[in-house]
Parts: sequence; C-alpha cells; structure tokens
Amino acid sequence: MTGAEIIATLEAECSTKIKSTKADAIDPFVFVEPGDLVAVATVLRDHAKLKFEMLNCISGVDYLELDPKKIAKAGFEPHVEVVYHFSSFTHKHRFVVKVSLPRWKDNKPGELPEVPTLSPLFPAADWHEREAFDLVGVNFVGHPDLCRILLADDWVGHPLRKDYEFPLEYHGIRGR
Repeated sequence: MTGAEIIATLEAECSTKIKSTKADAIDPFVFVEPGDLVAVATVLRDHAKLKFEMLNCISGVDYLELDPKKIAKAGFEPHVEVVYHFSSFTHKHRFVVKVSLPRWKDNKPGELPEVPTLSPLFPAADWHEREAFDLVGVNFVGHPDLCRILLADDWVGHPLRKDYEFPLEYHGIRGR
C-alpha cells in the first residue's frame, strides 16, 4: 500500500481522529491528538489491510528555538512531538503517527506533557517509552513501569530538551 492508501484506510476508520496528513513524505504520516492515539494504533495493528504488527521505534522531539534571531523564522510554536514508526511484515509497508504536545503540561514548567502508553498494544513500546521519558521528558500515562533507563534515578531534568542545562557537578564529580 502507498502512504496515500494507508491514510485513506485510516481516515475511513478513524475520520475524526486524524488531524492532518502527509502522504508524500519519505515516511508518510498522520497527526493525532494524544487521546486518540490508542484508537488509531489499534486500527493500524488490527485492520486487515494495514496489519502493522511491529512498532519499530518511538522518538521524542523538542521543537524549541532558543536563538532570538531565528524564532520569527522558525515557523512553529514551541512544542514536543512523539513520533511512532510502524511496520507491517504481512504487507511490507511502513507508516508514522505523530502526536504534538505542549512542552509542559498545563503550561507549568517542569510538569511533563502526557500521552497514553502503547505498551499493552505493542510490547516494544515499553523500552521506547521509557527512553523518551528519560531523555525528552514525556509522561506515558498507564505505562507499567515508567522509570529512567539511561540516566541515574536521581538525575534532574531531561537532556534532550533544548533548554536543558547540564549540571556542573554530579555527586561530587565535576564535568568539563
């Protein structure tokens, strides 16, 4: 199936849940709201024409421009995206679903944005969600064990956030 055909099938099944589409991208994708993610992922997995059996990866992306000269040209408001890459072994096609989140829940700095977990649908989501939580700071609601996997449990912050400031010292060990 082409990206356009996958999108058409998704729109037929989940018309109100698809917020925008891009069929001609290298990896065709749709945007969905966080509350619609599980329903759309279920259709991707279970629909006979789609059969996306595998969640390849989940990435968190921080869209924040810190350079005052570039902010006007950036073309976006600061936000975080969670990007899901799916594959179908049955039909040999790939597809991407994106969810756009505010940088901070309820606009309160330090309060992590939330999206539902996909770990009950796709077991591979378990580790990918933990990595995105750890490094980008996204809370995957309903995850069975959302905890840090790359950084120490007492690490403060999320290093892939563009405004993250690396500590000068950690447990008495000085950095560069």
